[in-house]
Amino acid sequence: MRVVLKVRKKGVIILPKVLRETIGVDEGGEVIVEADRDKLVLRALKPRIVDVDPGIVEEFLREEYELEKKRYTRMISSGETSSRH
Repeated sequence: MRVVLKVRKKGVIILPKVLRETIGVDEGGEVIVEADRDKLVLRALKPRIVDVDPGIVEEFLREEYELEKKRYTRMISSGETSSRH
């Protein structure tokens, strides 16, 4: 599909509804624009949806919490306070 678009003030280009529908961009959606010599390539920016097991996330956060707890416990017991005046 080819469409002639007019570049308006400040470089604004309005994408007609048929083009937005074709690439799946709704109002407020984002596009990626790449310059390739004398042409522009527009692609819809679609976030990737990743299926993550909540149990794995919880385990990771628990491990991080324990590591930080040990770190702060060592700092306090060795007198390493960072309160400088």
